[in-house]
Amino acid sequence: MKIGYFTVGTNNREASAKFYDSLFAQGGPKQVAANERLTYWQNENFAFATALPIDGKPATHGNGAMVGFGVDSVDEVKRLHKLAIDLGGTNEGDPNQRGPFISAYVRDLDHNKLIFFTEATS
Repeated sequence: MKIGYFTVGTNNREASAKFYDSLFAQGGPKQVAANERLTYWQNENFAFATALPIDGKPATHGNGAMVGFGVDSVDEVKRLHKLAIDLGGTNEGDPNQRGPFISAYVRDLDHNKLIFFTEATS
């Protein structure tokens, strides 16, 4: 079994789509669908979406929830971390070795927590 997709809530679909389009521009999943409620990205490994909550209430970030994006190198961890901050995200943990991984943490525009990681030997 593997995770097929992950969705995070947003309160501004257009701003969220711009953030993730820019974040994924170099080698990430590609935007494959969008409508008035959600934007959807996909590659051969997984799918990711941002969506206005279907119940019409404001989106909130999950306390303790996190989306992990595995990448191929330490340089890519550093690049994505910096890019996410440059795009308006907030730093939640600089690139560093944590256990067997080099990882870095950010929050997106809606405060959803993201981690970029690679094996420490990469």
